[in-house]
Amino acid sequence: MTTHAKNVEELVALVGTDLGYGEYRTVTQEQVNQFADATGDHQWIHVDTERAKTGPFGHTIAHGYMTLSLIPVLMNGLLKVDGVAMGINYGANKVRFTSPVPVGSDVRAHAVLKSVEPVAGGVQVAMKVTVQVRDAAKPSCVAETLSRFYF
Repeated sequence: MTTHAKNVEELVALVGTDLGYGEYRTVTQEQVNQFADATGDHQWIHVDTERAKTGPFGHTIAHGYMTLSLIPVLMNGLLKVDGVAMGINYGANKVRFTSPVPVGSDVRAHAVLKSVEPVAGGVQVAMKVTVQVRDAAKPSCVAETLSRFYF
């Protein structure tokens, strides 16, 4: 379900709100391979499916930074703010990769709106985001993300 703010004042009033869960998305080996190509990180635990079967995870896993980079798409539909001319990813205050994301698994995001602070031309929004693998005992990534919305 989408949380909707019609203006900045309504967005500020949502601080502390649990925005819920996004839709599950499957992490594919093709995505992991493309991420490896884009970043130059071809470590065997990510790209060598045969060797990874005998490795510490029993299969290939997504890169931690790939998991982090999925947050925008995993949060799609959780928050709508009217009047935003442009939104950008500004950074993160804290990121932890707490368990692996096996290739072929389904992941989703959970988010809580932590703060909304004014910046020139807009606001900076901090969210606590947790990326979860379906049926996993603990999250794969916990991050406090920063976004800027310009009006």
